Amino acid sequence: MTQMPSADAPLKIGTRGSPLALAQAHETRARLAAAFELAEDAFEIVVIKTTGDDRSLIDADRPLKEIGNKGLFTKEIEDAMLNGDIDIAVHSMKDMPTRQPEGLILETYLPREDTRDAFICPAHATLHDLPEGSVVGTSSLRRRAQLLARRPDLNVVEFRGNVQTRLKKLNEGVAVATFLATAGLNRMNMTEVPRTAIDADDMLPAVAQGAIGIERRLDDARMEMMLAKIHDTTTGVRLAAERAFLAELDGSCETPIAALAELTGDTMRLRGEILRPDGSKFYAGEISGPAVDGPELGRTLAKDLMAKAGPNFFDWKA
Repeated sequence: MTQMPSADAPLKIGTRGSPLALAQAHETRARLAAAFELAEDAFEIVVIKTTGDDRSLIDADRPLKEIGNKGLFTKEIEDAMLNGDIDIAVHSMKDMPTRQPEGLILETYLPREDTRDAFICPAHATLHDLPEGSVVGTSSLRRRAQLLARRPDLNVVEFRGNVQTRLKKLNEGVAVATFLATAGLNRMNMTEVPRTAIDADDMLPAVAQGAIGIERRLDDARMEMMLAKIHDTTTGVRLAAERAFLAELDGSCETPIAALAELTGDTMRLRGEILRPDGSKFYAGEISGPAVDGPELGRTLAKDLMAKAGPNFFDWKA
């Protein structure tokens, strides 16, 4: 019989310490507690500082690609799990590499939130309303490229930090507008933030945006059983396609990549986009087919876009 967590032997949930990361960890705890009728004190949320949380890096506004990109927000947490200091780790899936360290597995997803980007600008309602030459802040390579492809007249500056830090910089006038994930604003109930959700037809989101993933040790049978109870199958099917698309393109490269899988019954529509960092060239496409073939759809679409872009597209540097 599987021993359930208790106040004396709590299940340890590893997470970053940002308000959004903590909100995601609390949601995970609440879902596990409800699924197994456990009290909240049967769980302990363990905050782990990652390289990406280093204040000196945030304050320096160095581009993420210069200090590690994906993996910046995961390595220390995954090390803690491999060492047995925590039982599971809660992640924003858009931050996750497509491969996990040996001994770990990522196969549990909570129901996906709104996938859209949010345009944050107190003075203007939409991106199209921004005056020529306006300063827009973002640390996202994808958003920067998509923005410059649509509005090359804008001045895009580095804008690092968690949601609260970026909003503070906006209020201080570092930029007149920025972008945040609508999902993050929703999860933190930040209804007071002026925003306009951007339709995917106008700005395709990051791979797995809006999804929470829960990582565990591969040999942990108890956590395998418990996490299966809160896994959202629909989210899993969509992310399998999007992450296969990313993996085929090699998401570790410095190429802005976007994708979104959507389901209508048993049919999947997968859209993808690759861009040069300065937005000077981009290629977009889509593919449809049975949802069960999602990973193959992702790989096929990636190969189609690479064929259109040519062999040197991914080696281009700004």
